[in-house]
Amino acid sequence: MKPHFPKIITNLVEADINLKGVKGWIAQGENHQIVFFEIESFAEVPEHSHNDQWGIVVEGEMKLTIGEHTVVRKKGDEYFIPAGAKHSAKFLTKCRIIDFFTDNARFKPKFDSARVQN
Repeated sequence: MKPHFPKIITNLVEADINLKGVKGWIAQGENHQIVFFEIESFAEVPEHSHNDQWGIVVEGEMKLTIGEHTVVRKKGDEYFIPAGAKHSAKFLTKCRIIDFFTDNARFKPKFDSARVQN
C-alpha cells in the first residue's frame, strides 16, 4: 500500500479533525468539499450525521455502518451516505479515502502558523 497521498494533495490546507489517527486535506469548492483522508488502523469515527457524502476507498479496508447496515469496504469500493443518515466507521487497516461532501463547511481548515504571512 502506498502509505501517503502525494505532495499535490498534502500541500492542500489540512482539515481540523479532532479524531486520533485521522488526517485530511481539503479541496474547497463554493458548494462542497472534497477531503483526502489518511486514517490509521486503530482509528474510529463515532456515529454522526450531516449532508450528503460520497466516498471511495483508495487503499485499505474499513467497516462502514450506515443506519443499521454494516459492510466492509475495500480498495476501489464506493459508498453514498444520504443527508441525515447516521453512520460510523472502524478502520481494519491503514486507509486512504476520498470523500465528497455537499456541505462546503463540513471541515474547518486547521490553523497552521507556518502558512500565515505577516
